[in-house]
Amino acid sequence: MDYISRPSPRHRCLAALLMGCTALVALPMGAVAQDGAEEDGSFRLSPIIVDVGAASDDDANSVVVRELWVGGKVATSILDTPASVSVVTQREIAQRNATTTEEVLQYSAGIVTDYYGSDDRNDYFLVRGFQASTYRDGLTLGSMRDTREEPYAFERVEVLKGANSTLFGVSDPGGSVNFVTKTPRFERFGEIYGQVGSHDQKELGFDFGDTLNPEGTLAYRLTGKVQDSALEYDHSRNDDAFLMGGLSWAPTDDTTVTVTFDHLKRDATPNSGGYPIDREYDREDFFGEPDFNDHDVKRDTLSTMVRHDFGGGLSLSGNLRYTDLKNEFAYIYINDSVSRVGTSVPRSYFGTDTSAEEVIGNAILQYDASFGTTDSSTLLGFEFRDATIRQRSIFGTAVPIDIANPVYSGAPANPALSGVSNNDYKTKSLFVQQNFSFDDRIIATVGLRHDWLDLASKGISRGKAFDSSDEFSETSVRAALTYKVTDEVSAYVSYAESVAPPTIGVEPQRGDQYELGVKYQPEGMRAFLSAAIFELSKQNFTTRVVLNNGDFGDQLIQDARVRGFELEGKAEIADNWDIIASYAYVDSEIAEADPVDGQGVAGNAFATVPNHMASLWVNRIVPGTEDRGEMTFGLGARYTGSYYFGLQNTGDKSEATTLFDAAFTYEVTENTGLALNVSNLLDEQHVVGSGTADYYNPGRTITATLRRTW
Repeated sequence: MDYISRPSPRHRCLAALLMGCTALVALPMGAVAQDGAEEDGSFRLSPIIVDVGAASDDDANSVVVRELWVGGKVATSILDTPASVSVVTQREIAQRNATTTEEVLQYSAGIVTDYYGSDDRNDYFLVRGFQASTYRDGLTLGSMRDTREEPYAFERVEVLKGANSTLFGVSDPGGSVNFVTKTPRFERFGEIYGQVGSHDQKELGFDFGDTLNPEGTLAYRLTGKVQDSALEYDHSRNDDAFLMGGLSWAPTDDTTVTVTFDHLKRDATPNSGGYPIDREYDREDFFGEPDFNDHDVKRDTLSTMVRHDFGGGLSLSGNLRYTDLKNEFAYIYINDSVSRVGTSVPRSYFGTDTSAEEVIGNAILQYDASFGTTDSSTLLGFEFRDATIRQRSIFGTAVPIDIANPVYSGAPANPALSGVSNNDYKTKSLFVQQNFSFDDRIIATVGLRHDWLDLASKGISRGKAFDSSDEFSETSVRAALTYKVTDEVSAYVSYAESVAPPTIGVEPQRGDQYELGVKYQPEGMRAFLSAAIFELSKQNFTTRVVLNNGDFGDQLIQDARVRGFELEGKAEIADNWDIIASYAYVDSEIAEADPVDGQGVAGNAFATVPNHMASLWVNRIVPGTEDRGEMTFGLGARYTGSYYFGLQNTGDKSEATTLFDAAFTYEVTENTGLALNVSNLLDEQHVVGSGTADYYNPGRTITATLRRTW
């Protein structure tokens, strides 16, 4: 048996995988019907129909979801969301043993992941060719963005693709990745697991909760994980500890207050130093400095979420989060070039010491009403953010290393201070969204948002003092029209704008997206399929490039655009099969840009963006017998097409590759399962990023997990 319990049996058909998927409206948490129960046993809620007999989303028991949290702001039917959406549930994360955000997202359509290989400072991913902004329960992670999130802390990870500033505020145009925190449930549940694996990995984790009083109005949840591990290169560490506790109070059916606190601590190696570019090297090679390459993260987060339904279609929700972060890293890396002669390779060092405090919150009022055959849903919200970031940076030339006979020279004797900065960010936002549903078939959505941003920064950069500030006032709009062809099929057309995070003295970067899509959610089975075509553009932004002399520079791009289409489907079939499939075609182009080292780049493709991406994951469940427990066999394949390493579109390109993953679970006893996971089954190695050094894709990893649930 799969060590995560499966839903109750339902008849399903494979034909659903051959069809394709939609539309956006809002459904408040804990909403009550205004018009009472209909004769067919459903409640008519503005502006969608919710069948009271249908199973609600259960992220622990299914890879298919029917409801989207819309960034933690309001709950919404995915079928009625006029945007391309990918949701990775807790069940799918466990099935694939995804331990980083990159691994969580690598089976979702249109997302390029892990293009810096052994650079383990951050999670690297592009959505539709552009950067994507990250959120936790709908609130931007902002200054916490350089911290790798812990997937075990979340019920699910949601990706809303394309421009979304009207919903999320100042954000990157590629999309929005929202982490949904595990919160208490008003029932007894739990799991504990132990795991061992490649690179001396040892890990223990737990997640359990229950009610605390006889009335069942107070519940708790405790989640934790401790990991002691290395990475695939020598002189590396990958240790972390995570602990999260939550309390929920629901004095009535209409009110819920949840408070969570979590502590994250990481002690890791930020980078192997990269690999020389003259040939392929062993992944175990380490060209940094064992006594210097280090990455320490400590983060404490306190969050409060409030939900209240006033009745009569009026509801209120609010979120508030305080975060304290300390993030220190330093590493030495190689600076190779094609003109190098001999085996001595130049190196540089770089490091930062960062501390940050942030308070961020929102309040959202929603009113639902019906006027004959027309349903209305109005959303009015306010958000704020106050963040302070202090940072010291070092940068300079390190002692070269002989790659034929590496001898480590130790940390730099007197690291050169390259900068000191104190940065303050204050933002306030007002937004409104109006949805109309006509005859439960046509849904019109209009959104408007205005953001006020106050930025201030002072310090020293390259020996020169600075003290600067700036104010921005930006408006973004969003509009969509959805037609529900049937109760199972919807089609939509949408327009949305983005405003990328600005910097002092530079105008905010604008973007927009046009999208046309269809979604299919069959009745009588757990499945969801979607298809979308899109055009996404961004104007007046800078990107980092490697110059001909090996230095880095910032390149101005006046106009860039991406066109493409995506297909994605997830289904549970006949209680014996889980299937997750995706395909994306992305055509990227620099429409207008300044030359790079005198070389024109207009008309070139983006760096690190392949034309074709595809993935397939299949689980086969073999029911248990009197002599043995249930078994699950999983096999996955990830195809990434070739792409350019640089904006200049010259030199080597990446190889088009297909990587295979596998999983096997066995029911040892009731509610106890043993799982074996293998990532990159064939241990294929290729270059995923190249500049002054090469970076390889992660090698084969094997883990064994024993898990007990109740």
